[in-house]
Amino acid sequence: MKKFFKILALVFVIVIFIGTIVFLASKNKKEPVVYNIEQPQKTNIINKTMATGSIVPRKEIEIKPQVSGIVQDIYLEAGSMVKEGEVIAKVKIIPDVQSLNSAESQVKMQKMNLDNETINYNRQKQLFERKVISESDFQAAELAYNQAVENYNNAQSNLEIIKDGVSKKAQNTTNTLIRSTINGMIIDVPIKEGNSVTMSNTFNDGTTIAVVADMSDMIFKGKIDESEVGKIHEGMNLDLTVGAIVDTHFDATLEYISPKGVEENGAVQFEIKAKVKLKEDQFIRSGYSANADIILDRHDSVMAISEGLLFFENDSSFVNILVSDSTEAEQRFERRNVEIGLSDGINIEIKNGLDWNDKLKGNAVIK
Repeated sequence: MKKFFKILALVFVIVIFIGTIVFLASKNKKEPVVYNIEQPQKTNIINKTMATGSIVPRKEIEIKPQVSGIVQDIYLEAGSMVKEGEVIAKVKIIPDVQSLNSAESQVKMQKMNLDNETINYNRQKQLFERKVISESDFQAAELAYNQAVENYNNAQSNLEIIKDGVSKKAQNTTNTLIRSTINGMIIDVPIKEGNSVTMSNTFNDGTTIAVVADMSDMIFKGKIDESEVGKIHEGMNLDLTVGAIVDTHFDATLEYISPKGVEENGAVQFEIKAKVKLKEDQFIRSGYSANADIILDRHDSVMAISEGLLFFENDSSFVNILVSDSTEAEQRFERRNVEIGLSDGINIEIKNGLDWNDKLKGNAVIK
């Protein structure tokens, strides 16, 4: 009987020992790492670069006076539509004292000459009517009288121009009325009534009375880095976003790329211009800042995966494909080479090597 209890006790000790080992082994066993699984997706891959700039009118004209003086009246304000030839403002001439004195003196001299020729003409006319002098003598007196009348009128007109900027005979063509040279919108009137203005000449650009622009023909004017300029060409499509206009995109077509770069902040920048395609009744204010996405290449409805799932070794690229089934406790992956295509920096096109049902090893760990 004692022998039986000894054997039972030994078996109990052995069972406890084995149970302890199993328990400790199960506690020290690492749980398998489980990765998230991703699959190829059909999407559009667009490779693009960005340029920053602003939207401005293609045709923007500064209206300058043809005479110097003081702004007497301003008839239109910024935002007004104007037609070619329409009057924007009027300038009052401030005559030069020396020129004014000279013109007044010339009028007096021509008046005295006219009075003298009038007396001679009337006398010669009476003598001709009495047939005392010949017709040629009368015609000479008549010619001298007509010339005196013309000289006097010219002297008066010159005095009026110096004083008022216009003669009575040419009020509709006066230089004191500042007219628009194009059809468009007045986008700026930088002067006020009473301001002094000067005409443009060899040494002076002249005072700007108003700025008129054709707001129906807008362009994007921006700059692009030298590392990207070799990838673009005239005729490419641009997608414009304007910071001041939320949730609206504008289409544009690249028209100009500067042949010369300009260094700015340590980088060489090239100017570009693109025609903005405005829809009917669509209006953009001049000077809006804008960003332009320039589409370098585009592949629509292609197989793509996240770039983070792709690995590179030497000249080949590969992904990790799940090969274990759902009944296995641990995930198993195998390497598979793939042929890649266009990338947009987030997703990359897969040309060959994958099926739509393939399951790829993700970067995120589930547990």
